[in-house]
Amino acid sequence: MNLVAELWRRAVATQPVPSPEASALLAVVALALVVLAWPAVRTLVTVCHESGHAIVAVLVGRRLTGVRLHADTSGVTLSRGRPTGPGMVATLLAGYPGAAFAGIGLSLLAGTGHASGVLWLLVLGALLLLVWIRNLYGLVVVVLAGGAVALATWYSPPTVLGWLATGLAWLFLVAAPRPVLELFRSRSTTSDAAQLAALTHVHRYVWCLLWLIATLAALVAGTLWMVPGLYGVLTQR
Repeated sequence: MNLVAELWRRAVATQPVPSPEASALLAVVALALVVLAWPAVRTLVTVCHESGHAIVAVLVGRRLTGVRLHADTSGVTLSRGRPTGPGMVATLLAGYPGAAFAGIGLSLLAGTGHASGVLWLLVLGALLLLVWIRNLYGLVVVVLAGGAVALATWYSPPTVLGWLATGLAWLFLVAAPRPVLELFRSRSTTSDAAQLAALTHVHRYVWCLLWLIATLAALVAGTLWMVPGLYGVLTQR
């Protein structure tokens, strides 16, 4: 019971928000990771992608049957329900913006001093995802990622928690558009865009463009939020 009380105390505590200069530095680090360590970053993006599919599938009334993560950084979310209709379309739509939505959520909460709370939400999300993981590689990825965040959140001082949450926000926001750009070149008949095209008779490039706009808009919004004053500087020029 004491552990639960301590977790709650930590989750609702507030932490210092990184300065605009520190946030800009974290953005540069996140960009470097996206460029230099893309396979590892892509795996985290895939976790967000499949989580987006899973959450929306449940929300629209589909029966979630499993999530798989693969060593080539791909993944698949399986659900049962009508193979056509708005529910299926919404489920397919939710994958590619998943990392961007995670980044926006992290930036908003970290920017109001709730870095610890949002990091514990990530840990809780990892625990829930474990229920649906259906392969060993996926299990290892989620356990390692969730465990790393849990340990960092438990042992880090308040200032570091703010940096960690803000850095993860930047990582997801900066990384989110890249898989969409890769999708433009894909000829897969089983991709989300290809399946949406088959369901709606709208060309797959339209869906790719929609995802690209959404992820770039999230990046712009997150940037303006995490680097206060940037909008004023830009509008004065």
